[in-house]
Amino acid sequence: MGSVTQAPALTTQAMPFRVLVVGGSYGGLSAALNLQDLCSGLAPRCGPKPVEGAPVIETPQFNIDITIVDERDGFYHLIGSPLALADEDYAAKSWVKYQDVPAVSESQNIRVLHGSVKSVDQTSKTATYLPHGLVSSPENTTTLSYDFLVAAAGLRRVWPVVPQSLRRKQFLFEAGDHIRAATTARHGVVVVGGGAVGIEMAAELKLVQPQLKVTLVHSRDKLLSSEPLPDEVKEKSLELLLETGVEVRMSTRLDKTEEVVDEQGKKAVRVWFTNGESILADQVSLAVSRSVPATEFLGVNSTGVLDEEGYVKIQSSLAFPAETPNSADHFAIGDLVKWSGIKRCGGAMHMGFFAGNNIHQRMIELTSGKEPTFLKLDEIPPMIGLAVGKKAVSYWPGTGVAAGEDVSQAFFGDDLGFTICWNHLGLGNGQKL
Repeated sequence: MGSVTQAPALTTQAMPFRVLVVGGSYGGLSAALNLQDLCSGLAPRCGPKPVEGAPVIETPQFNIDITIVDERDGFYHLIGSPLALADEDYAAKSWVKYQDVPAVSESQNIRVLHGSVKSVDQTSKTATYLPHGLVSSPENTTTLSYDFLVAAAGLRRVWPVVPQSLRRKQFLFEAGDHIRAATTARHGVVVVGGGAVGIEMAAELKLVQPQLKVTLVHSRDKLLSSEPLPDEVKEKSLELLLETGVEVRMSTRLDKTEEVVDEQGKKAVRVWFTNGESILADQVSLAVSRSVPATEFLGVNSTGVLDEEGYVKIQSSLAFPAETPNSADHFAIGDLVKWSGIKRCGGAMHMGFFAGNNIHQRMIELTSGKEPTFLKLDEIPPMIGLAVGKKAVSYWPGTGVAAGEDVSQAFFGDDLGFTICWNHLGLGNGQKL
């Protein structure tokens, strides 16, 4: 939870400000919770910590109703997917239903709707909402009116990069089936794609099941080939991956897979490469598909807010482009924005904090006429933290490349960052894991 900075009188409002957050992952929760802190006279939980003895900064309080619409029924630790799909105990930990997230379930200001936003009208400030499990039709949708909107729905990623389940119970079955299939793989598992997801997926599988033959196949001569990172990062990633026992085939492109029967008369998969070579496996995991921004709801009533790839164009304040209707009251954060830098959960939480602050500043402007002081997002240089088995490699422009078990502990702790993210967002309502 945020810490108390002062206790000013509550700003007089005829009605609460209505805030609609589309997406409840790192960015969406950060925006909602930091805004709630500010509107309650607290220091924002993801912001700079107040210096002891420093002058108290007064923060006007406001009545707010925050609605989070999420396709999933809980908070899913996305960056833990490689381990969640290799370890059933971790899978159970990685997905927490919103009713079991104290910061959400105990809040008087936040409600979560399990479903999806189908369209948004920036001019009227309304959104069309469809509950989970219902067929999209006029009689099944409802209209949500809002004063502020935060688009934080992220990217649509394919299986097995992330689970496709939208309910925790279904996810545990999905993950369990995947893990058991890998456990019984006599010919091993092939992971196709040497980006961050493929590297972590192969390394975590080998770490959890060391007896398993795991092969990573990448079409280029360096790992992380699509990322604007120094070669030292890519070479160190390969070195750490080989240390885990994963077999790596570089400059090898997948041609096709075909189901076959092995010498024992059991089903297997023959994996063919474009160079004519092939290997036998029991499971093939594709980690090469391009992710797509989950912004369909913003394209229904086209206002020019999306670029040609579906990413949301934003100002440095995270507000929609100035030429779009009510741009000052519409914000976008996280992976779906068109901004510099590698997509990271840390970046999404940081943007969420900025959005929460800037919405609060906008509330001050609307109620008092005072000029807002917006936090502005700087260009984000390439940076990365990559878990590779028991070790990790990191690159920060100011500090360069680092690797080792200490780096893994600093960036990911003992659970691929779950505890770090949970505590940073204050999801335990003051109770740290």
